[in-house]
Amino acid sequence: MTKKIPFVKMHGIGNDYIYINCFDFSVDLLDLADLARKVSHRRFGLGSDGLVLICSSLKAEIRMRMFNADGSEAEMCGNAVRCVGGYVFKQKIVHTKKFTIETLAGMIGIEILEDGLIQVDMGTPIIDPHMIPVNIEGETVVNHPISTPNYEGRFTAVSMGNPHAVYVVKDVNSLDLATIGPELENHHYFPHRINSEFIDIISRSEINFRVWERGAGETWACGTGAAAALIAGNLLDILDKKVLIHLKGGDLVLETNDSLNRVWKTGHYVIVATGFFNYNPESENTQKI
Repeated sequence: MTKKIPFVKMHGIGNDYIYINCFDFSVDLLDLADLARKVSHRRFGLGSDGLVLICSSLKAEIRMRMFNADGSEAEMCGNAVRCVGGYVFKQKIVHTKKFTIETLAGMIGIEILEDGLIQVDMGTPIIDPHMIPVNIEGETVVNHPISTPNYEGRFTAVSMGNPHAVYVVKDVNSLDLATIGPELENHHYFPHRINSEFIDIISRSEINFRVWERGAGETWACGTGAAAALIAGNLLDILDKKVLIHLKGGDLVLETNDSLNRVWKTGHYVIVATGFFNYNPESENTQKI
């Protein structure tokens, strides 16, 4: 039987998700992995990088759950959490300009700035390979070689609650991500798969950026990936503590401190559309990455 599900589509610099306000609509009886695949399909669904649920929390003002376009549940997304922060403040679900959002990656701090920008406290980067996780011994994984059938390079591993491998390249636009992205995502180094970020350096305070997200493919932006890129660049001593990052969907400003134990991200969010999705659990249309 078809169900009419109210949704909001939002994006943070092109990283687009379908959001369900669970304060108004219960998803308790739904197959969330199946729903994520169907709403995300670029041909048969609404089209998105995944599904995000805006829920109540016993630990914070808001709880966010997110699912990739392939139906797998992810820990966190920096652009999605920024959209959630802007939405719940606009809808008066929260009434203060500073609040926290519970995610599988932990508590994320949000601040609504006066100029309409939203600052996200991305939390503490993790560089211990066992905690990221990466199947490489040592205290950190910095500039480590990696090889696949179609790619030879070096990566630095960082977790922002979800795992990232950052590659420094000469030109991000020359990469065939459709080919090398799946190879790197599923490399044996990465037991939980990996998000792959590719950066080329304009200066110590400015970089270009592309990303292949596990379970979603190439997306136009990734907030946690941008944070990982900033930390990786500092571990390699090629970036300053505050960096302007040019992503496919737009720009973000990322900042860390001298200890590299915190990252802050500032940017906009956009409400694209609201409406109802006709969800048919028996339909076979699914997203294939």
